[in-house]
Amino acid sequence: MTGTSQDTARDAPENDVDEDDNLVELAPAVPLRAIFRRFWPHTRDFRGRMVLSLLLTGAVPAISTASIYLYKVLVDDVLTPHDFRLFPMIAALYLILTVTEGVVSWVDEVLTAWVGERFVLNLRVELFTHLQRLSLGFFERRQLGDIMSRLGGDVSEIETLVLTGVNMALTYAFQILLFTGMLFYLDWRLALAAFVAAPGFLLVARVLSRRIQTSARELRRRSGSISAVAEESLSNLALVQAYDRQTDETARYRRENQGAFSAQMVATRLEALFGPLSNVVEVVGVLLVMGFAVWELANGRVTLGELLVFVAYLSQLYGPVAGFGGLWNEMSSAKAGAERIIEMLDQEPAVVDRAEPMPLHRAAGTLALQQVTFTYPETERPALSGIDLRITPGEKIAVVGASGAGKTTLTKLLLRFYDPDQGRITLDGHDIRDVSLSDLRRNVAAVLQETLVFDGTIADNIRWGRPDATDHEIEQAARAADVHRFVQDLPDGYATRVGQRGRLLSGGQRQRLAIARAMIRDAPVLLLDEPTTGLDAESSERVLAPLRRLMDGRTTLMISHNLLTVTDADRIVFLEDGRITAVGTHTELLARIPGYARLYRLHHPDAAAPQTHTAGPRSMGRHHGPVFATPDRRPSPAPRSETIARHRADAPQPAAAVAHPAPATGAVAGGTSTNWFDPDPPTLRIRLPLVGPGPRKGPRRHSATPHPFPMQATRSAESGRHAAVAPDHAVAQPVFRP
Repeated sequence: MTGTSQDTARDAPENDVDEDDNLVELAPAVPLRAIFRRFWPHTRDFRGRMVLSLLLTGAVPAISTASIYLYKVLVDDVLTPHDFRLFPMIAALYLILTVTEGVVSWVDEVLTAWVGERFVLNLRVELFTHLQRLSLGFFERRQLGDIMSRLGGDVSEIETLVLTGVNMALTYAFQILLFTGMLFYLDWRLALAAFVAAPGFLLVARVLSRRIQTSARELRRRSGSISAVAEESLSNLALVQAYDRQTDETARYRRENQGAFSAQMVATRLEALFGPLSNVVEVVGVLLVMGFAVWELANGRVTLGELLVFVAYLSQLYGPVAGFGGLWNEMSSAKAGAERIIEMLDQEPAVVDRAEPMPLHRAAGTLALQQVTFTYPETERPALSGIDLRITPGEKIAVVGASGAGKTTLTKLLLRFYDPDQGRITLDGHDIRDVSLSDLRRNVAAVLQETLVFDGTIADNIRWGRPDATDHEIEQAARAADVHRFVQDLPDGYATRVGQRGRLLSGGQRQRLAIARAMIRDAPVLLLDEPTTGLDAESSERVLAPLRRLMDGRTTLMISHNLLTVTDADRIVFLEDGRITAVGTHTELLARIPGYARLYRLHHPDAAAPQTHTAGPRSMGRHHGPVFATPDRRPSPAPRSETIARHRADAPQPAAAVAHPAPATGAVAGGTSTNWFDPDPPTLRIRLPLVGPGPRKGPRRHSATPHPFPMQATRSAESGRHAAVAPDHAVAQPVFRP
């Protein structure tokens, strides 16, 4: 498999480079002057060091100029007249200048590096802080890998443009100024001749810089695409391997790298072309000057020492002039990275605080949604429409509905990831848009649909709910969330690292860890978004017990597609197509809302019609849902009197009936459950259909809603609980709570 992947990647045609061009878009072009205006204020905190660095930048060329001039003195005053008395002084002075230049260059380099790295640090942190403030919708539309690329390489490009570029430009300017001054001091006619070649360097740089800038923008875009493909593919490696798509992902990654390679080669060819062209211009200029200088020397207008020093200054002069051209090309390349950073910084969060937000301490927990309507950006169909709902403190509300009904959108609005287009949401009577985001979210604890944990220790992840929590408080929350049980088996206990995204833990363990995090936050409002999604029956049962403890005394909004987890809610809200179509208990909705009953049957296809019961263990609270049984397959129902007699005789002996074990732990002999957190023993329940198969006895009800058959309550001799007596066609079966 590996060999095939490598061969395919190696032989991938280059004409496929543009297949994923839309993965990352080009950033809008920004003028160079606007880039400097945008980022120059970021140097405010260390401009004193910058000034010192610039002074040292000017000192180095000045020392070099003095060192070169010593050669003239050496030739004209020592070598030509054969007078060696000045040689020791010239040698000592040259040594002093060389050491001084080395020290100044070292200080300048260190100081320049400090200023540059501090600039990158501050800008990178500012960009990261800005990204943290952006609304969730921004990240839902962007490639994470591209954002990571901008945080890395693109920020460094700005430093090259704003600081290193300015430093090099000033260095070149000082060198040109000093060397030109010395040329005019030695011979103004030769100096004028030397500047004949200068426009050639600038012309070459200007012609090439435009093409280099185009290729640089493409290269930066491709860098973002490479990071995006790598992040997406590696984060979904299990899926890639499960579907045997390694070859396709490798080819996809290669295409992006091929695009970056092509852009890099275009830029390299242009930059490499600048060197030879500059050398040609420089040689032409030097030859013209040398021809004129020889003529001047022959006429006795210059000395040999002056001619040698003049040539030295001239060679030093053409270096900075050519450097300006190369610097312009580098700045054109760095400009592409700056444009990508500016694009990020120009993004505004969709949700912001008021100028003077209303203070909110610990809320009582009264939530209200009033005619809330919301449509996601770049979509036309409303996700929620006309939502009216009020939740009192401590009330448990469940929201159910088919996928796409708008359930998760409710949690996003309550956490202010988005603001509603119409209507308002209030907490304790205050519009949450008038409350600061920090105050609002401090009063809300959330267990999200995707269990999010960080690559830290167990204790670190729990402490995320409240950073100032003590170790004792962390252990208390862990015990309440049933985390302490599996932590005891870990090698380092609470100091055990959970791996990236908690991959070293099971799904149920991650979920209980998220519950502990919500517990230690101790917020008055609790949002549960599919708390048992992706868990098997046993793991779900283990999660439900700490969830009950977490919900106790808190205003709770629980979203779930598993109706077994919401049957005990105080009220159940049924969503269809973004609208509330019914509100009631599980029993009420099952009896009168066809959509809710259909949703229940989809998750429980072996169930028949529902019937309420009055006895038996509770699932999560005080409300009970109907229990389902398979249809009676006997040839004919027994007479009612026989059914009642059989029930009374068999009620104390659950082992004689057919038991349905619980999904999590099952049942043991004698009808008892091994579920450690179930406080109630198994109790005999009667499963009754809503509508009987045969004719009713007694007067017919005149109602559009079918009603359960009347049940006669009797008392079990052993359990002491009331058990329902079924009509003559029902079947009695003991059931253990799932």
